[in-house]
Amino acid sequence: MSSKTIAFSNPDDVMNFVRTVEKYPFDMDVRRGKCIADAKSLLGLLNLGCNRKIELNVYEEECQDLFQNIEQYVVA
Repeated sequence: MSSKTIAFSNPDDVMNFVRTVEKYPFDMDVRRGKCIADAKSLLGLLNLGCNRKIELNVYEEECQDLFQNIEQYVVA
């Protein structure tokens, strides 16, 4: 499993993120506090909110290509 912390500025960022991650066959989810959603679910991500840090968990070891494609959403 690989993890990154991500954040979105607006709903358009969420839509672009979902379009990007849908291209990958990996299982992945996002978590903020006790709330967990499928990372490929637009409604699930919108429910977690914008301008908040969200933990992305990817259940695949070889996912560097994915992380390169979503680097604009990764926060320190």
